[in-house]
Amino acid sequence: MGAGHAHRLYLPGASPVHRLPPQTKIVAVVAFVLLVVATPRERMWAFGVYALLLAAVALLARVPFPTVARRTVIEVPFVAFAFLIPFVAQGEKVAVLGLQVSQGGLWDAWNILAKGTLGVVASILLAATTEPRLLLLGIERLRMPPLITQIAAFMLRYVDVVTAELGRMRVARASRGFEARDLRATRVLARSVGALFLRSYERGERVHLAMVSRGYDGRMPVMHDVGATAAQWTAAALLPSAAALVALTAWIAP
Repeated sequence: MGAGHAHRLYLPGASPVHRLPPQTKIVAVVAFVLLVVATPRERMWAFGVYALLLAAVALLARVPFPTVARRTVIEVPFVAFAFLIPFVAQGEKVAVLGLQVSQGGLWDAWNILAKGTLGVVASILLAATTEPRLLLLGIERLRMPPLITQIAAFMLRYVDVVTAELGRMRVARASRGFEARDLRATRVLARSVGALFLRSYERGERVHLAMVSRGYDGRMPVMHDVGATAAQWTAAALLPSAAALVALTAWIAP
């Protein structure tokens, strides 16, 4: 799959986590998240252990904790929703800081916060240690249809191109004195969106014709070998294996 470009979520490095093949990391993260979701919400200690496991991975990958913390802002809407649940849920009420809230709602809020945050952090670490183009190659190695991975690869590559085109159009409007002050600007903005769509479509046609003229037959050439050895699969399995032990203990322990 052709040469890609660095994504803002990726942090270049040479740590053991960075060197693992992408498919092994994808399977490890998916297994870890499933185990976290399967853990009883009442076993609060288990989620603390999961957090320590992710912290160990971050240390091994040399991903700064402040960076991880900043990127977890993406889950703020879910956090806001979780904080509302105790106030709207039905059931037995308990007093918290002088407020009457639902006890079941508190558990539901904790369940969303704990499991959602752990899943987000695991995804952040995956994105920070794996280039997007290698992630796509890893997904293809896991038997994802090649056509889907090609579409995702082109979307990843050209989202920056389309964004840059949108920025140039905005500068062109501003240089002509346009300001979106009220609803009358909707017509101009709608025309800009239509023009952007046509330009993107035409660019896509030109790119496809250029690919066909160079021998494209529905398959992209593989520029990187992302095969994984048994040792690499074993190394990637350390995280989900530890998580499986924690989940099993959480189900068995009283």
